[in-house]
Amino acid sequence: MHNAATINIEALQPEVANYIIQLETDSLRLKEVEAQYKTLQLEHEVLQEKYDLLMYKRFARSAEELLADEKQQPLFAAEETPAQTITADEVAEVQSFKRKKAGRKAIDPKIPRREKTIDIPEAEKKCGCGADLTRIGEETSEKLHIEPPVIYAEKTIRPKYACRCCEGTADESAPAVRVAPPEPSIIPKGIASASLLSTVIVQKFEDHLPFYRQEKQFERILVTISRQDMASETSFPWQQHVYERLKPLFILLICVLKSGPVLQMDETVVQVMGETVITDDGEEEKRADTAESRMWLARGGPPDTPVTLYQYRQTRSADHAKAILEGYSGYLQTDGYIGYDSALKGNGAIIHVGCFAHVRRHLFEAAKVSARAETAKTGIAFIKKLYAIEAELRKECAEGANDDAMKKAEKRARFNDERKEQAAPVLGEFREWLMKQQTEVPPSTLLGIAVGYALGQWDKLVRYLESPYLTPDNNAAENAIRPFVIGRKNWLFSKSPAGADSSCGMYTLIQTAKQNGVIPFHYLKALFEKAPYASSPDDWKKLLPWNIFKS
Repeated sequence: MHNAATINIEALQPEVANYIIQLETDSLRLKEVEAQYKTLQLEHEVLQEKYDLLMYKRFARSAEELLADEKQQPLFAAEETPAQTITADEVAEVQSFKRKKAGRKAIDPKIPRREKTIDIPEAEKKCGCGADLTRIGEETSEKLHIEPPVIYAEKTIRPKYACRCCEGTADESAPAVRVAPPEPSIIPKGIASASLLSTVIVQKFEDHLPFYRQEKQFERILVTISRQDMASETSFPWQQHVYERLKPLFILLICVLKSGPVLQMDETVVQVMGETVITDDGEEEKRADTAESRMWLARGGPPDTPVTLYQYRQTRSADHAKAILEGYSGYLQTDGYIGYDSALKGNGAIIHVGCFAHVRRHLFEAAKVSARAETAKTGIAFIKKLYAIEAELRKECAEGANDDAMKKAEKRARFNDERKEQAAPVLGEFREWLMKQQTEVPPSTLLGIAVGYALGQWDKLVRYLESPYLTPDNNAAENAIRPFVIGRKNWLFSKSPAGADSSCGMYTLIQTAKQNGVIPFHYLKALFEKAPYASSPDDWKKLLPWNIFKS
């Protein structure tokens, strides 16, 4: 058909001219309908993916792993995928599997033993021939016993002395009644000992047991301790008092945190009641109790003495991240939250590093529910190769306990060089694949979002190759924030900003102790016993988790 613009319509019969005009109109209308259909089809795909993902998170497995058995199709699969054939090039050797020995695991030899002997009667120790039986061996078995906690009240007696003759008038420089001074205590004039405080704090911030449950627990062993004494909203709270007394130690931990080569950060939601905000008019106004606040986490410090710091803030503002990073220089590894970019703007002392775990998470979401699941699995395969390289080289270049500083430095340098050599080609292929997908996949789909996130973060993602202290992801910080998230499901909210601050302080002590291989209860007990005697910076340094048991 000729274009209407090249035909003299006036020379044609009116019916023919009108017919050609109608065809042109219908053609334009058809193109509009086709464009609308494609738009609606894409919107439907995006909405269907969102719905399927919500259903998957609600009812299916949450682990970021794909089923090895391809016969079992993924939940909410958009279409059935054909069975894949394995070529000779794809076959890889697998190490033989060593099955664990069957049977019950032995009781830890570190647990104290109490022996009980079950012997035969003396009359049976005689043989029929008249000779005494000789002990030729023994059969042993072990059972584990648990006794309720031993609680006792320590009564401290301080005798008083006075002179009955002169009633102290002979020596006016000395008091008439003399008595030994009380022992310093982290909570003066209270009933809480170091061991009781450690138990209460560990049960809440390590075992996620709220104070009201601990109150009931103490009642069962005939001890009356109210939640008001333990909680941080009373006039004489144990938790708040401990936090205020240990502030010099928290300042020291922040200094150690910023002294390492790498610092990782993350944040999560926390609900805090009783908050106030300053309005534009400069007046103080109560903040809604339902408003979301933030708990910020920073993990860093020297590799041998890591520190995990928790801090409560009202918002997710970049100013809070900037305040935490003040005075720090080195690598900062985070997720893709734009607030970190704002916090680092103009700061040349800090190098921002990305997180491959978040890229993988986006790809896994696409692999679970998207119609492009197989394509998403291809992207995941690239990341798996990077992690395989990381794990193998970390194992080969592991630092030994007897290695000196020079030997450790050599191993780190070798690890970094070999990682660059092996990971760079994989990263190059991965980026080419991402660029190709960017031109083929709609950006609003789950796979499109994953591709856009990876390319947007690419310069930060590949920086982990620059230092042996860096890893491909920010998982260490996310793992450190998990205890807080689990505890939040039990205690739900903090009743005051002061309570939120002190809670962050307790999490800091417990998680830092665990990071340094110290049992939290043992560390807190020793800390609460020795802290009242600390008066100088050197005294507080001796109370750090890696120093407290050295002397």
